[in-house]
Order: sequence, then C-alpha cells, then structure tokens
Amino acid sequence: MTWNPAQYLKFAGPRLRPAVDLLSRIPVEAPETVYDLGCGAGQTVSLLGARFPAAQVTGIDSSAEMLQTAREAFPEHRFVAADIARFTAVPPAHLVFSNAALQWLPDHARLFPRLIASVRVGGVLAVQMPRVEDSPRIRHLREIASNPRWADRALPRIQPGPMAPEAYYDLLAPLTVTLDVWETEYLHALAGKDPVVEWSKGAGAGPVLAALTAEERKDFLARYTEAMRAAYPPRGDGTTLLPFRRLFIVAVRR
Repeated sequence: MTWNPAQYLKFAGPRLRPAVDLLSRIPVEAPETVYDLGCGAGQTVSLLGARFPAAQVTGIDSSAEMLQTAREAFPEHRFVAADIARFTAVPPAHLVFSNAALQWLPDHARLFPRLIASVRVGGVLAVQMPRVEDSPRIRHLREIASNPRWADRALPRIQPGPMAPEAYYDLLAPLTVTLDVWETEYLHALAGKDPVVEWSKGAGAGPVLAALTAEERKDFLARYTEAMRAAYPPRGDGTTLLPFRRLFIVAVRR
C-alpha cells in the first residue's frame, strides 16, 4: 500500500500519544536489541532510542515513502524495508514494539505466537492497535466503499481491525510470564476544516483513495466528507472531537 507521510504527520501529536503510553508500560530497563514493526515515519523509533540509548533500535516498514521520511528525519537510527507480516528476529530480540500497524495484518491467531517467539525469554512484545472498526469513521468508509463503482478495489483496502482483547489474552497467556491487555479510548481534539476526513486520509482511508481514479476519488471524498460532518460536528469553539479506542498488549515471554 502507498502511504503519504505528510498527510499522516498532520496529526503527529495525537497519533504518537498512544506510543508514548505504551512505551511507559514496558517492563524492561536495558534491552540490547529492539525492533519497531511498522515504524512509519520514524517517530516511534526516535522515542525508543531516547528511552533505551544503549540499544540497537531497528525500524521496519514496507513503505518506501515512509522510510525515506524516517531516514531523513532520524539519520542516527537504522531503518529496514521489509514486510512485517514475515518478521522473525534471529537471534530473538529483547523488545519487539509495534504502534498502530499490526491491525493491517491477517490471521492474528498465527501472527502473535510467531511474534512472541521472536522475543527472547524474559523479553517483551509491546503492541498498540486501533480498535475502531465499529466507529462512524470506519463504518461510513466501509459503506461508501461498497458502492459497485469501486467496491472490488476499495473494500479489500479497508483495515480489518484486531481481535477482541480476550482473544489475545487466551492466545498469549500460555506463552508468557506476565501479560497485560487493556483498552483506552482517547478523545482527540482536532482543529481545522474537516479534520476527521484529513485524519482518515492519512490512515484508514488513504489506501482506499489510492485505489481509485481521480474522478472516483473526488466523488468518494465528497460523500465521505458529508458523512463525517454529520457524524463528528464541530463543538462551539470550532474543535472537532474524535473518540478513538485503542488496544494495548504488553507480554513478557515465558
């Protein structure tokens, strides 16, 4: 999929806050090897490097555009172009971290045991994933994408969303010595014209729009903008509030 770093970074602050919260809950003091899966434009790699200055931190992403931005912004860190769906750490890492990326991958029942196997005994798998598939933002995106004009191209590009929190607990508990699974719903205060549309263009709607022709994209955005204005009206001060639920997992390997 093609990602637009500039569009994504329009909301860098609220997008980064869950990564900061996840980082604060990691129970390891001095990891030697750290991988950031789906590192995007590199902000989380920079956070990891600041938290663990002695570690070798490697950001992994499949987007050439995102990696170019990351390398230019953070030349002191290492970035690798690779498919995170096939990630395996050899030897196992002290910390595998992923912020808002794994929800794009299928078959989590196989993926997460493989990821925990890429962590050394006593090491940590730390993951944050949006759980917004039932939100108006994604529900309307899915409805508009179902239009026969473009459904065959648009629908497959909508993120499927993660499993229920209990499913990750059942999957990982036998493989871990400690396991913390929780959800947080943020209330992002967004400014500007149609900020929910702009947010979505840098995330869930981006791959959908990239699959359309210029004329289709214009029509799609007109429909989506109308739906988002109704679903997320601005407050009295002009601020638009975007509720955003996120799932967190911090697992220490047995």
